[in-house]
This record gives sequence, C-alpha cells and structure tokens, in this order.
Amino acid sequence: MNPRLIPLLRPALSLFLVLSLATGIAYPWLVTGIAGVLFPFEAGGSIVVRDGKPVGSRIIGQNFADPGHFWGRPSATSPQPNNGLASGGSNLGPSNPALAETVKSRMDALKAADPDNPLPVPVDLVTASGSGLDPEISPAAARYQVARVARARGMAPDAVLALVGAHTLGRQWGILGEPRVNVLELNLALDAAAH
Repeated sequence: MNPRLIPLLRPALSLFLVLSLATGIAYPWLVTGIAGVLFPFEAGGSIVVRDGKPVGSRIIGQNFADPGHFWGRPSATSPQPNNGLASGGSNLGPSNPALAETVKSRMDALKAADPDNPLPVPVDLVTASGSGLDPEISPAAARYQVARVARARGMAPDAVLALVGAHTLGRQWGILGEPRVNVLELNLALDAAAH
C-alpha cells in the first residue's frame, strides 16, 4: 500500500461508519417512528382485522377461488399466488405464446365457472398486474362476477350488485387512477351479509 494513502484511510473509514449509522440505522428508525405515529394502519401493513383476527392486508391481493367469493386479479408470483416475498410480473410480452395460452386458460376457467354469463371478460380478470399482488379489480370485473357469486350464495343478484356499488372506490382525490373495488373488503362484506 502506498504510504501516502494511510493518513487518508482513517477519515474515509470514519465517514463510512458515520454515514452507515445515519442512513442505515438512524434514518430508517426515524421514518418508521414518524410513520407509526402519523399513519399507524398503513405503517403496520394495512392489516384488516375481523373478530379480533387478522384476515389479510388491504394492499396485498388474496387468492379467492371458490365460486361464492369474488375473484381477484391473477397473480404471477411464485411459488404461490400473491406471494409478497416474490412480487413481480411474469415478464411475458404480448407476442409471447405462453402469455396467450395463460390468458386463454384463465378465460376458460371464468367461462366454466359461469357459462351463461353474456358479459365480455374484463382484461383484469385474465392478466396479472406488474407486481402480482394487486388487491383490487375494476368495477367491470366485479360486475362480471355478480351472477356467479349470487347463484353460489343463494342471494339476489341485486343485493350482490349493491355490495359491489358500496365498495367501489372512485379516483384518488377525484383525478388519480381509475375506479376500483378492493376484493378482500368486498368478500368480507359479502360474508357479513350472508350471516
């Protein structure tokens, strides 16, 4: 080692240690503490609790598969759907035959679950989001499922449609995004209405 560099080593290591402590420990603790005080629900993972038990997160999709519940957007995460540790899309482009086959199989599953449904299949029911964790579907995707859910639960379709309307969220601040329906919250309301 060049002897002229030795005097520079101590200040460089000191600066490295100070910045590591500041940006790696102090700053994250400070931000986490402020978030916990100002936004405790969000900072805690937006956990939805029913009857004293956590039933899911408002911001991570769940894999509902029975015909009596609304189905969410498909997930491309592995090894299981909606795996928060493996967030990401499939990276299949529109010209990829594997994507076309996946979409076709999802459409076939929707048609098999509700063969008399005359509505067009909404795209968000057959394609995964970029994160693979999307907890929301479009109002059209929810309306597409109303007849199947009502039939499976023995409910009037108008009652199920009213629940969809009550759980449809508008654009954020009136301008950002699109109207959407949180699938977990809609299914919890559906379960509560059935009891």
